[in-house]
Amino acid sequence: MKHAPTKVFTAIRWIALAATLSFGVAHADDYADVAQLVRNGKLAEAMTKADQFLVSKPRDPQMRFLKGVIQRDSGKTSEAIATFTRLTEDYPELPEPYNNLAVLYAGQSQYDKARTALEMAIRTNPSYTTAHENLGDVYAKLASQAYGKALQLDSSNAAVGPKLALIRELFNPAAAKGQRPTTAASLPATPAATGNVPSAPTVPKPAPSLPETPVAKAPPTLPATVSNSKPAAVAPAAAAPAPVASAAPAPAAAPVTPAPAKPAPAEPNSSANAHKDVETAVRNWARAWAARDVKGYLAAYGKDFATPSGTSRSAWEEERRQRITSKSKISVKLENLNISVNGTKATAKFRQDYKANELAVSSRKSLDLVKSGDRWLIVRESVN
Repeated sequence: MKHAPTKVFTAIRWIALAATLSFGVAHADDYADVAQLVRNGKLAEAMTKADQFLVSKPRDPQMRFLKGVIQRDSGKTSEAIATFTRLTEDYPELPEPYNNLAVLYAGQSQYDKARTALEMAIRTNPSYTTAHENLGDVYAKLASQAYGKALQLDSSNAAVGPKLALIRELFNPAAAKGQRPTTAASLPATPAATGNVPSAPTVPKPAPSLPETPVAKAPPTLPATVSNSKPAAVAPAAAAPAPVASAAPAPAAAPVTPAPAKPAPAEPNSSANAHKDVETAVRNWARAWAARDVKGYLAAYGKDFATPSGTSRSAWEEERRQRITSKSKISVKLENLNISVNGTKATAKFRQDYKANELAVSSRKSLDLVKSGDRWLIVRESVN
């Protein structure tokens, strides 16, 4: 498969280099200088400056990542593959190099390798939405190949044509509109590459060939039911009978004073308490992670936690245990924590600054929690 058009590469480069400017201040000027050179189309100078930087800091993941971007933009696909492959070996905890490898493999129509790389990215970070989207693209390409082959072997198979047409419409709805081809279709374009590694250059993101999949929004919280019933109408008083002249008027009955109604007891501020409990649960989770307290960290996740790619809970826990204990020091800081509570469900959104050994990553994260007994437990984790 050929690479995406030049216009797409321009968008890729801009996203990758713009994100580079948000890295840590330690070497921000060096990253910015290389980014500016690439933005100006001076790829040879950018590569020279990147190589000079890497002489004194050969393991720096940010500049190595940028070097891979430069190699791809220069058309040196094999060298870019080698660069990102080495990054996955030296920093297996980063999902973005796997994602970029998948894009490069897909550009060479090596979809099995692309699938394997994306599965590794998701295994490393189950909340990496771009890898999930790209994996869907790769599966669609593999399906397109299989359907095309089936149609080639048996052109009379009426069930294959519509399936192939649906895949074509996914990747090129304008061209396929109103068409239902019964012959093998060309494979869709290469999947998108993206990723936010603020301490390592953000992975470039080509304009996706698939339409953006809308993010499913949680159903709106229904307001408390308000009674619209009107009070019962008061029956009109019966007409007084005509007075009898000879009868003495009856004495008036003493008015009965109704007992004063007791005020309804004030409801406890359960919403504020739930908000506070969720915040405590989230911060305890971060503290356990930073303290390399694996037991406390894993205990923050509920039994219904969505593990990546259907991985068993025991396998996921063992992988997390190895990643945490392999670090000599971990720092996890949460900023701009925003919490919303809806009954027994809650969502916490925040910026997470993670540092471990030579790695530093800053990202937006969301945690979905549910209340189990008197505890709030994580059931879903995603990076935005």
